[in-house]
Amino acid sequence: MKLSDIDSQDLKKDQPKELEGDINHNIIEILEEEGITVDMLVDTALELYAPHPGLETREIAEERFRRELDIAISDANLCLLIYSGILLEREGEKGSLPNISRSSYEKDLTFIIADEVMGMSIAKYISGDKGIFEFVRFDKQKPGILSKLGPFMDDIIGGLIGGVSANMYTRGMAEAAENERKPKKNLDNSGVIAG
Repeated sequence: MKLSDIDSQDLKKDQPKELEGDINHNIIEILEEEGITVDMLVDTALELYAPHPGLETREIAEERFRRELDIAISDANLCLLIYSGILLEREGEKGSLPNISRSSYEKDLTFIIADEVMGMSIAKYISGDKGIFEFVRFDKQKPGILSKLGPFMDDIIGGLIGGVSANMYTRGMAEAAENERKPKKNLDNSGVIAG
């Protein structure tokens, strides 16, 4: 039997297409409760800033990073991925993770890769393979807040920063290229006819 031979039923066809009800918890507020502010995310991202077309200055990069972060965290799925990392970190601190002792959690043993997988997944979810590249850059160098976070959160936040950073560079370069293609206005149009 092939998968294509199986009759599928759309058991979720009557579900709403958008979130319903009041949102009681905002991921930024939850991160702040964990001691991670938006300014820390921005500062960490900009520690590895490299000028690109469309991102010629740190000020432009900061503005774009903040905009891309707002876009990213508007996605409930991404917020749930980040929150799962927060919960894992909390359980690790209590020594309550399944099959991992508290001392193994604290040592961030290299054979425990769930944290890395989650960080890469977050980065890829936000911006595809470019996000993974940025995640690796941030994960190796651990700038800013990343050097102070626990074994799960450094990768969760590294994935968030990596994905958002990749989108910042991609969109900045795309807008710069688009501006280059636009016809330049003739600035020497004084209306005077030479004679």
